[in-house]
Amino acid sequence: MCLAVPVEVVEINGSSAVVDTGGVRRSISLLLMPDAVEVGEFVLVHAGFAIQKMDKGMGNEIIALFREIEGHAALLDNGPDA
Repeated sequence: MCLAVPVEVVEINGSSAVVDTGGVRRSISLLLMPDAVEVGEFVLVHAGFAIQKMDKGMGNEIIALFREIEGHAALLDNGPDA
């Protein structure tokens, strides 16, 4: 299964960018992007490559859903009394 993750672009360095999701920053490639990307925009990242721009509101909504899923997974791992 493949998963693309929404991230916010915080810095651009030529054909690469630094992105942030949930306070975690990492460097990604912009080489597969058909359009220019600007700081503050959201992109979908798969395997270290930005593959598509996305609406900022939708990006934040998906990130919130990932956090919710993560919280439910923690309950399953630790039990309901944790």
